Amino acid sequence: MERPVLGRGVRLIYDKTRQTHVVLHPEGVLVPNRTAVSVLELCDGVTTVPGIAEALGATYAGVREEEVGAVLARLAENGVVRWT
Repeated sequence: MERPVLGRGVRLIYDKTRQTHVVLHPEGVLVPNRTAVSVLELCDGVTTVPGIAEALGATYAGVREEEVGAVLARLAENGVVRWT
């Protein structure tokens, strides 16, 4: 089963000036929404998509694995996430 991890050269940081998380990657900077930040924080190369959905479900109601997968697919298209 595939396990997402941040892409090479990609970092998720909290920008104190903007008071929001940003994703720094070789092609630029992204400002992810809160949902994407929650997903990215769990992309450790060990946790599977179902595991990420389960972890998010402990905090948020109504988390669906399909929606987590869709968020990860969009992030992978931008090179923010890769699969191990």
